[in-house]
Amino acid sequence: MISVKEVEHVAKLARLALSEDEKKLYSEQLAKIIEYFDQLNDVNTTNVEPMAHALAVVNVMREDVVVSSPGRDLLLKNAPQSENGFFKVPRIGE
Repeated sequence: MISVKEVEHVAKLARLALSEDEKKLYSEQLAKIIEYFDQLNDVNTTNVEPMAHALAVVNVMREDVVVSSPGRDLLLKNAPQSENGFFKVPRIGE
C-alpha cells in the first residue's frame, strides 16, 4: 500500500498542492496500480521474444544517392534578390 506520506512526497516533488481527500484518494489509486503490476509479474514470458516496438517496423528510407548540385545560377534564378552570387535578405540588426 502506498502511504499518504509517500503521496505527499511525490506531490511535493511535482509541486502539487493536494487536499487531504486527494492524498487519500491518490494513495488508494496508486496502490491499485502497483497491485496490477504485481499481477503482470506472474505472467509466464518464457517463450516471448523481447521487442522494442509492438509492430514490425522496417526501414522505409531510400538509398543514399549522390547527385550533383543544380548550380548556383539555377538556384538563384528564383530568388527575390541576389547579390554577388548569394541570396540577399533584409537586414535584421544594426
